[in-house]
Amino acid sequence: MVKERARILMVGGGYVGMYTALRLQQKLKAELKRGEVEITVVTPDPYMTYQPFLPEAAAGSISPRHVVVPLRRVLDRCRIVIGEAQSIDHAKRTVTLTTLAGEEEGAGAEHLSYDELVLAPGSIARTLPIPGLAEYAIGFKTVEEAIGLRNHVIEQMDIASSTRDPAIRDAALTFVFVGGGYAGVEALGELEDMARYTARYYHNVQPEDMKWILVEASNRILPEVGEEMGKYTVTQLRRRNIDVRLDTRLDSCADRIAVLSDGARFPTRTVVWTAGVKPHPVLAASDLPLNERGRLKCTPQLTVDGTTHAWAAGDAAAVPDVTAEPGTETAPNAQHAVRQARVLGDNIVHSLRGEELETYSHKYVGSVASLGLHKGVAYVYGRKLKGYPAWFMHRVYHLSRVPTFNRKARVLAEWILSGLFKREIVSLGSLEHPRAEFELAAGGKHPLDPKLGPKGSS
Repeated sequence: MVKERARILMVGGGYVGMYTALRLQQKLKAELKRGEVEITVVTPDPYMTYQPFLPEAAAGSISPRHVVVPLRRVLDRCRIVIGEAQSIDHAKRTVTLTTLAGEEEGAGAEHLSYDELVLAPGSIARTLPIPGLAEYAIGFKTVEEAIGLRNHVIEQMDIASSTRDPAIRDAALTFVFVGGGYAGVEALGELEDMARYTARYYHNVQPEDMKWILVEASNRILPEVGEEMGKYTVTQLRRRNIDVRLDTRLDSCADRIAVLSDGARFPTRTVVWTAGVKPHPVLAASDLPLNERGRLKCTPQLTVDGTTHAWAAGDAAAVPDVTAEPGTETAPNAQHAVRQARVLGDNIVHSLRGEELETYSHKYVGSVASLGLHKGVAYVYGRKLKGYPAWFMHRVYHLSRVPTFNRKARVLAEWILSGLFKREIVSLGSLEHPRAEFELAAGGKHPLDPKLGPKGSS
């Protein structure tokens, strides 16, 4: 039994937010039924995105709707509020947020009170003041960006196939990816694989005509899989004629020209930015303690250090790693987020019942990365895998981790079907502007931008 009625407010519906709320639903089932506990989840999207599947969604191996998990279905005992947290006043136990209804009503920001606060807003792309970056680059953190990038790549092949201008053709077939971590390498590997396959259906576009460039500021890529596997990945990418440039930075992409720190210049219509993340801005708009990187200072029990009734995990939290040297923090990745959510949910229950809290500790399992269909690298339980075995391990691991049996079954079915039939190579760029065609017909001009075509493409 909980000591008193508790209002638990979850800020964020990603890995930590969803898994923690799910754990609380299971552990506090009786209390929720009796009305002794109330769980509210504030999230900008009504779904949780399983980000490791974004590269496969971009390549067309998985349907976009199967990469996301609907929160209202999974968290059926929680109150889901679609909105964006703007600031937090923990001293008064209130969160200021904006919702879709508030914007429609013109009522402004709303305030939610709570007894227990769980901060799991995740992270946003870490950008730099690079000329042209905001105007021309695209990120790779959301399912919308993944599908938009897929449509864009195929659209560039359409442009290259139909133009007679060699400069336009060259720019259309040049793809620059900035960042050599998981997101950048997997996105590049999957999309290059898809584009290579798609080229067979174009009479005048060959795989050799396309330039794929990976730009990484450090001297290695995929540091999570180890130095040896990182070097192997570089070798494999270069064998596929992918230009991997280490110790190199993007200095500018203004006027659709990618200028690198080594002096190289590439006219391009595609710049994908995956060079790291930073904490969500709501953390800076709170009265909770932050470290020098802007993440919440936490204890090994996942409480916010120096406060009571505040909890955090995942990308937003600087959690001490009790299995390593003092001062070491756990990495902000999905593996830790899922494990921390389980301990976090249990500790909130322990706190409500006046029980002793658990300490978060972990055993390193390993890392897996896909480099395209039947290609990958992995470092699992001390064993190094390459090629098909690593790719197979990548799929098995993430299939076991994607939430709900429903999603597991759908993803597995799509993989089986994709093995039996050919890839889909359709670009649905018009989905991004569904009213463009009608408004063009009704008004005689394009509603968005005179530079855009009738389908909303750039």
